[in-house]
Formats: sequence, C-alpha cells, structure tokens
Amino acid sequence: MSIYIDTQWSSLAKHEEELSGDHVEVVRTDDAVVAVLADGLGSGVKANILATLTAKIIATMIKNGATLEETIETVSHTLPVCQKRNLAYSTFTIIKITREGQGYVAEFDNPTLFFVRGGKLLALDWEERAIEGRKIRESRFQVEPGDILVTVSDGVIHAGIGGVLNLGWQWDEVGKYLEKLVNLNPDAETLSKWLITACAQLYTAQPGDDTTALVLKVRTPRTLTVAVGPPQNKEDDAKIAQMIRDELGSKVICGGTTSSIIAREWGRDIEVDLKNLDPEVPPYGRLRGVDLVTEGIITLSKTLEALKKEEGKTKSPERKNAVTLLSKLFLESDSIKFLVGKAINPAHQNPDLPLNLALKMQVVKEIAETLKEKGKKVELLYF
Repeated sequence: MSIYIDTQWSSLAKHEEELSGDHVEVVRTDDAVVAVLADGLGSGVKANILATLTAKIIATMIKNGATLEETIETVSHTLPVCQKRNLAYSTFTIIKITREGQGYVAEFDNPTLFFVRGGKLLALDWEERAIEGRKIRESRFQVEPGDILVTVSDGVIHAGIGGVLNLGWQWDEVGKYLEKLVNLNPDAETLSKWLITACAQLYTAQPGDDTTALVLKVRTPRTLTVAVGPPQNKEDDAKIAQMIRDELGSKVICGGTTSSIIAREWGRDIEVDLKNLDPEVPPYGRLRGVDLVTEGIITLSKTLEALKKEEGKTKSPERKNAVTLLSKLFLESDSIKFLVGKAINPAHQNPDLPLNLALKMQVVKEIAETLKEKGKKVELLYF
C-alpha cells in the first residue's frame, strides 16, 4: 500500500504572551513520519523552551530508532521537573506512521487522539504502562487512505471555559465538530486552521491557554513528473517520450526543444496560452497528455525563487503564469521525478547569453533540494 501523510498544525499563544508554550515537531524518513506535539508547563518563554526541547528530543530519537523507554528516559534526565508543583516538564503526544500504514500513538497527559475514518470518530484500543514513573497510553493500529488523526493541546478542550462555555469545549464536542468538518473534505492545513479558528472564537480572541491542533491526513500520494531538457543522445527521444506517457499523476515539460520532441513523438500539437501573458515570465502552453508546458531556464529560475518564498502556495494564485502554475504543481505534489536531459542547447552557446547546461543542472538541483526541505520525495534521473 502506497500512502502519504499530510501533516499541518495551527496554534494560538495564551493571551498577552508572545510565544506559545506548545511546540510541534515533524520528521520524515524513507520509511515513516514521526509527529510530536509537546505542551510545556505554564506559558510564555519557559514553556516554549521546555516544549521545544521535549518535541525535538523525542522526534529525533524516535526517528533514529530509539525505543519509547529510551526516549522518555532521555527526556526525563535532560529536562527539569517543577520543584514547587512536582509536575512534569511537558506533556506530549507521539504519532508514528510507517510507509506500510502501521500507526502508533503514545500519549502522556495530553488529550486523547481523535481518529476519524469515513467521517466518523473511531475508538482506538489503548494500553497503559509506567515508564520512568509516568503513565503512558499507547495504541497500535493500521491506517488507510482517508483516515484523519488529530491531536490537540489542552487549550483546545478548555476553549471558552468560564466564558462562552462553563466547562470548556469538552472532548466529545470537539469530536462531533471534527466529524462535521471532515465531511467537507479539507486538507490537513485547512482542518487545523478551522479548528483553531473555532477555539479563538470560543476564547473571544483572548486565549486562556496555549492552543494547538496537529492534523495528519492519510491519502494516496500525488505524483509529478517533470521533463527538463532534451536527452544527450537523440536515439533516446522516443524512450523519454514513452517514459513520460507511462508515468502516472501530473506531468510537466520544461523547455522549448524538449516539448517539441515530446509533441513530435506523440504526434500532437502544442498550444501556447496567449490569454495570460506576463511581461516578466515566458508564456506557457498545453499539450494533450501533459498538465503544463513551459520555457526552460528562465521559468525554472523564477520558480526556484518562488518556492523559496513559498509563493504559489495558495490554491488560486493572483497571477496566472508559468511560474505560479509550476510552483503550485510542485507544492501540491508529494513525490516528484525529474527527467533531466544532458544535451547542450545550441542557443545557450551564444557568449552573449549567460545560459548554459551547468546553470540548468544547478537550478534543477536547487529546486529538488528546496522541495526535499518541504517534505517532498524527489528523484533525479539523467539522460
């Protein structure tokens, strides 16, 4: 089973505090995603430091294969316990989901995880055990595409306490609200924002506690194949064209020569979009069987700049040009494969043009690194 875990979170700091005492850490490996929500004792700077250290230590150790016992022992010996109240440094929730869909949750004093499947809350089986004198709740389960996991700090279930709601927003009520939201099919980012917006309203914009919602949505991976530049050997033209045809998901061709080769091999015509001309970006085109056709090095360079600024993240960018469309495809994809041709473009040998093969290779490599930093799986194939 091939799955992708979309992870996003939203947060509110306690009223009159600049920093949140909650912290989320997400790490990805080739085999799993590990997400940690830590809620530091108290609020403000001290709570922020405790929660940040707790989340980072746990996420790093779990990622590197440490057992829960080793992790909690390390955290216990690294961070202090409040001497006055004899309370723990930080509460936490650990969520780990493998590429095969094996789910694991461990909780220490945080509200119970919300697990939604088919638009309905599903009760998980929990076991309790003591580690380093702390009562830990654990659950193991199998996830499938469409499942949503939501973990929150206690600021969520305390929302509105003593004000709009006498006893706060109880766990069951939050669960019912999540069921309504999930049926609108939001992505993880939207769901976390909706939930935190509701909390802000219940707090009448003056949160009485740090409030965080971490959402993990399980879905099938969104793939993107990008062909950049013609192959070094002309004999490979048909091979590249067939590879692009066979790939699933979205497809993009960057470069005039490359798109001409694909169009020729497929026996189809490229249509240039003349409705959305932008003086700063070369025009884009359409080819049946491909989502987007763009110019090469200029568009790629500007797309790299946009990705670093996270432009194009919105679902409907204000400016519709090759850069915003390509950036959007990159950001919405989980697994991206670059088919990079190593042929030297004769046009780029003009000494008056600061464009060459090395520059194209470097830009593609930087785009790949930027996408990896954003949690994307990236593969580079050269021809």
